[in-house]
Formats: sequence, C-alpha cells, structure tokens
Amino acid sequence: MLSGRRLDLLDPSPFDIEIEDIAHGLARVARWNGQTIGEHAFSVAQHSCVVEEIAAHIQPGLDPKWRLAALLHDASEYVIGDMISPFKSALGMNYKAFEARLEHAIHVRFGLPPKSPVAIKTLIKKADRACAFFEATQLAGFGRTESLKLFGAPPPGYDLVIDPLPAAVAQARYLERYRVLGQAVGILAPTDAWHTE
Repeated sequence: MLSGRRLDLLDPSPFDIEIEDIAHGLARVARWNGQTIGEHAFSVAQHSCVVEEIAAHIQPGLDPKWRLAALLHDASEYVIGDMISPFKSALGMNYKAFEARLEHAIHVRFGLPPKSPVAIKTLIKKADRACAFFEATQLAGFGRTESLKLFGAPPPGYDLVIDPLPAAVAQARYLERYRVLGQAVGILAPTDAWHTE
C-alpha cells in the first residue's frame, strides 16, 4: 500500500489497514467498470459517500457508527477492485469468504463489529441499490423502466444528480466523511484531521 503497509490478503490484519489507503484506492476504482458517460469515472469513493447519505435519508437519526459502516460498505474494493455481482456469484463461495475476511478486518480496524446486524446490512443494501438506480439512469445508459426493474425505486423524497468527481476530489471527500463520522463515533479526537495515527 502507498502508506507502506503490507496487507496479507489471505489473512488480513486490522493493523495493516489505513483509511488513507482505502480512500486513495476507492477514488481510483470506477463503478460500472468505467463504462459511464462523462470526463471522469464515477468512483467507488464517491459512490460510498452517496450510499452513506442515502442510508441516513432512509433512516433519519441513524447512529454514526452505522453511517460509518455505510461509508465503508465497499472498502474491501480498495484492494480487490469493483467486481460486478454476477461475476462475484460465478466465482462462488471462496471469493465471498475472501471478501468477508477483508471486510471483517476493516470493520475491526475502525471500531465496528466484524459483522453488521442484519437490519443494518439490509439498510445499506437498500441505499446501495438506490445509488445504483441513479448511476444506471444518469451515467450507464439504462432507461428508467429497466433501472426500476433491476434496482427498485429510490427512497421517497430523495433525489440525486450525479456529477462524477476527479479522483483527488473524491478521495478528499471520502476522507472528510470519515473524519466527521470518526469523530462522532469517538475513534478520532475532535482536533484530529483524517489521519488515524
């Protein structure tokens, strides 16, 4: 990793995971494998910020630790990239187990339970699908009818106009959301910048 950490992918340690590495990687991983319109790819970092926002819209008053879980919901992709769901399924349980080990290490690193409660996982999935609806219709060439069939309707009262950001801007926004949520959860002091050292 750019931080100098060495991450064992088969046995990831929470001690080898840094938010700077996650933000840097996710800002450079393109959703839809980059098959989107616009000058910039829609990054997983920007997607993650939107999913956190949608989760809080769906469930007002959502505890900051679960908002942090929403922000980190795709954090494993900083190492393994953004793989489309049908391909993940085709790879089978070994891939899912690998991804789960990395997700557990990330959660532990940032003070979250290794596994989120079912209700939180369901909420984050709903927010993730809502974001995918907007991405599909605005960036990936899907019609509204097709997107509704694939992803369902976005939550009532929530609308989004997507403007894909340059990688450096997406990275900075992701780190800023982490800083705000980390302070709210108590894993960062109020005077801390986004650095976790």
